[in-house]
Amino acid sequence: MTARIIKPILLISSTLLAFALIAAYSAPPVESQTAASTVPITTVATVLGPNFTAPPVLGKDDVVVHVSGRVADITAWNQAQGDRGALHLAILIDDGANVGPRLQELRHFVQTQSPSASVGVFYASNGSTLTAAPFSTNHEMVASKVRVTFGPTNASTSVYLSLIDVIKKLEPMSGRREILLISDGHDPLRGDLEDPDVDHVASAAQKSGIVIHTLYTQVGRRLRPASFRQSLAQGNLIKVSSASGGQSFFQGLETPVSYTPYLNQLDMVLHNQYFLTFNTARSAKKKGQFRSLKVTTEQRNVAITAQSDVFVPGQ
Repeated sequence: MTARIIKPILLISSTLLAFALIAAYSAPPVESQTAASTVPITTVATVLGPNFTAPPVLGKDDVVVHVSGRVADITAWNQAQGDRGALHLAILIDDGANVGPRLQELRHFVQTQSPSASVGVFYASNGSTLTAAPFSTNHEMVASKVRVTFGPTNASTSVYLSLIDVIKKLEPMSGRREILLISDGHDPLRGDLEDPDVDHVASAAQKSGIVIHTLYTQVGRRLRPASFRQSLAQGNLIKVSSASGGQSFFQGLETPVSYTPYLNQLDMVLHNQYFLTFNTARSAKKKGQFRSLKVTTEQRNVAITAQSDVFVPGQ
């Protein structure tokens, strides 16, 4: 090989080596890039056996998490009981619903909550949210504040605006934060077809990790029984529950004869929840984005419920 050929080759090799050294010193370590490109997400998941029966205890290896169709790395899976069982439960009642015959059932439900559970009672009344009992672990006191509703004239003009208000009350709190809404879901203010307030509630609950359960109860006579609007209204209740990972309780399109079976089911839910933490790629969008979430297990006769979408922060 002649010197005329060797010199260009040496020059090219030196240049490539220089670029490689510059890249090596300027690029962050692989570990730092990985840490910066992922973010931990924590949510509440409910595990149940058939027909709201107690399930077997699941370990982290029994659970699979998919975010936008991709398997996510689970970093924690802890039962929400004992020291990790902190619960803030808000009961929001439409002030036009006739809960009088079921008053003692509601009071008993409050009285029998876990000693550490903090319970609050609120009424959606004529466009505002009335606090009957602030959050407290004094269950006897809270139960005593569950009152007869004021009737159809005080029915909520938009129970979803009251839901947003209660979500804001729960957001600063730690641990599990859950809501039981008792209403027919009808929104006289916005209408029941493509109601923007329903979407607002769903996204606010998902972003903050607050679980919403709904118990369908007719409110006054504002909706004709078995009407199309009644079905839409109930569908909106189901929508906010499923979006947030909660349960929807109803007896067709009628007010349940008794709340007790459904309150017992809700109690089973509250005693079989887990805190789930997983890593997912950070959003490329500056303001973040919602991504679909699916939590499954191969254990037989076991169902896992969690919010349908999670909010992923941006860069």
